[in-house]
Amino acid sequence: MPYFDAASSAPLHPVARQALQASLDEGWADPARLYREGRRARLLLDAAREAAAEAVGCRPDELSFTGSGTQAVHSGIYGSLSGRRRVGRHLVVSAVEHSSVLHSAASHEAAGGSLTEVAVDRTGRVSPDAYAAALRPDTALAALQSANHEVGTLQPVAEVAEACRAAGVPLFVDAAQSLAWGPVEGAWSILAASAHKWGGPAGVGLLAVRKGVRFAPQGPPDERESGRAPGFENIPAIVAAAASLRAVRAEAEAEAARLRELVDLIRARVVEVVPDVEVVGDPVRRLPHLVTFSCLYVDGETLLHELDRAEFSVSSGSSCTSSTLTPSHVLRAMGVLSEGNVRVSLPLGTPAEDVERFLDVLTWLVTAVRTKLGAPVAASGPGAAARDAGAGSGVEAGTRAEEFTVDSLGRLCPIPVIELARAVEGVPVGGVVTVLADDEAARLDIPAWCEMRDQEYLGEHPVDGGTAYRVRRRS
Repeated sequence: MPYFDAASSAPLHPVARQALQASLDEGWADPARLYREGRRARLLLDAAREAAAEAVGCRPDELSFTGSGTQAVHSGIYGSLSGRRRVGRHLVVSAVEHSSVLHSAASHEAAGGSLTEVAVDRTGRVSPDAYAAALRPDTALAALQSANHEVGTLQPVAEVAEACRAAGVPLFVDAAQSLAWGPVEGAWSILAASAHKWGGPAGVGLLAVRKGVRFAPQGPPDERESGRAPGFENIPAIVAAAASLRAVRAEAEAEAARLRELVDLIRARVVEVVPDVEVVGDPVRRLPHLVTFSCLYVDGETLLHELDRAEFSVSSGSSCTSSTLTPSHVLRAMGVLSEGNVRVSLPLGTPAEDVERFLDVLTWLVTAVRTKLGAPVAASGPGAAARDAGAGSGVEAGTRAEEFTVDSLGRLCPIPVIELARAVEGVPVGGVVTVLADDEAARLDIPAWCEMRDQEYLGEHPVDGGTAYRVRRRS
């Protein structure tokens, strides 16, 4: 069964499995003790730290192992903010950070701190100039991911780091998605990562804090891991994490080129074989193994279930928000279509034939889901969906009204968009359709439909029980 969700968690690398099994016999003792078993454990821990630090691009004494990537993020942000509390309590983050960063930011704001979220463009990328403009004299910390976990867009970390350096503000980087492919460029100050993203075991995070960065670990003091990660080190898992990171780095250049070709194939073919698809994220400055696309008139949850039945494991948007009924914060910040969203992230060694079969299966599955939902028959060209939809609009061609209202309150997307497409054909060119909806996804998907179908989005306003979205027919 092809597994296409490496961005959530990569399969355990063979080197990690070997290192884990070997170190279980040698790394069980307390590395702080001076007897033979303790010294062996200390040697394993020190060697793992040196290997991980080399991959990160920092000194071994700057790197600590934590119990998870999330713990590394929280410790890195809270420790940095606390260490610079005399400067101020202002925190800057991008709008598309991982939920662990945004949860830390929300907690900081709830405790009385101030927060600025820097917007992104439709590719999910921040502007270095906009990020620099968000820095203030009281800014204690700035945070920017190296690559986005949902759409794969690479962020301009080096340029933002330079702006932060000029302003005297440390930059925290969440490198969980990119570290397997190479070190993070630029003069970052704090970095966090998670071993299970590159094929190491779950339960190991990395936290690097550069020398000279003011940092105050939170919670009761602890003598282990520079006080940044209390508790007994899981040495076998740490050894496996460091060994697998070194192994994936050794094959990163060749595998990145191979997987990029497969992702390029998906990006090109999906818009050919599946009508009404929006591929999101930066087409060039992106991770080599990840592609995300959204399918108009498709219920994403149903599509994922059908793909699972066809033996393909993929995800939809953020794994941290996929259980909610609202669009992921990343897609919302980008302002792109959210319905029918599929994220494909290929693990190392993915064969080309699996990708070919995925594209074949996707074609008829999307068609089946759309048919089940009663979606308009897709066709090429601006306004095609509206033309194909006319029969079910509820307005006779000879008596077209200048204005028509669709009541979709209580109905989840993509139903409001499907009903909009059907209703647009029932008004003349220049006529207006108003869609009443209370599903949050409609705020993204109706404007996205207008852009894909060359119709004019007039805006929204609140109504009893929801929101009214107004669309003028152009063609």
